[in-house]
Amino acid sequence: MSQRLVNCIKYGSELPGLDAPPMPGPLGQEIYDTVSAKAWQEWTELQTMLINENHLSLRDPSSRRYLNEQRKKFFANEDWDRPEGYTPSE
Repeated sequence: MSQRLVNCIKYGSELPGLDAPPMPGPLGQEIYDTVSAKAWQEWTELQTMLINENHLSLRDPSSRRYLNEQRKKFFANEDWDRPEGYTPSE
């Protein structure tokens, strides 16, 4: 079985995609269609660091809004928040 490829919005090239939408609903489908598995893995690592460094609670709507904003910036290659000492993986 060949791996599904997507035109990744983060890297601007065709890369292996996710095996399934990462969440239900239209947002999950959009991510599934436009984000590579590599970019999603990098985002989940960064998201974990942001949650830990900023002591965020996912039950708090403002924390979820903040993470959604950061996710959008990350995939658009805009200036997203980086935890202290963060260096992206190569």
